[in-house]
Amino acid sequence: MADTADRAPTRPFSHLDQSGRARMVDVSAKPVTRRVAEASCRVALSAATTARLAELPKGDALAVARLAGIQGAKRAGELVPLAHPLPLDQVEIEIEPAPGGVTIRSRVVTTARTGAEIEALTACATAALALYDMVKAVERGAVITDLQLDAKSGGASGDYRRGGPAGA
Repeated sequence: MADTADRAPTRPFSHLDQSGRARMVDVSAKPVTRRVAEASCRVALSAATTARLAELPKGDALAVARLAGIQGAKRAGELVPLAHPLPLDQVEIEIEPAPGGVTIRSRVVTTARTGAEIEALTACATAALALYDMVKAVERGAVITDLQLDAKSGGASGDYRRGGPAGA
């Protein structure tokens, strides 16, 4: 939370009209450009469960989670009410063991008028939920945490990298 607390928004929220009502942003005047977004999250698991991810009762949890993440990115415009449906050029999902569980990373590429941040975040969240579904028979205490945008490029608002200079 400290990362965002120091950078309170100074611009108005784009998804609110002048009366404060939610609206879908009109992106029709924006140029079509290549946009890339990267996100990540963690799934906290015991070492014993992490070691068994490829051989759980339901099958290979990592393969299922990867496919779910790709499908989640493709459906983000249906799941998030004000997000624009985007033509996705590429979705990559990486799931790696990490201390205390696994880290899930996504990278989404689109050529469009608006960015792919929601798609990258949805990819991670969906992969994590699928992973939870796969492990719940052996570890109901799994915890999904730290869902975050790590980087984005393309578009008028410029590039962003987590931990970069304020406003970057």
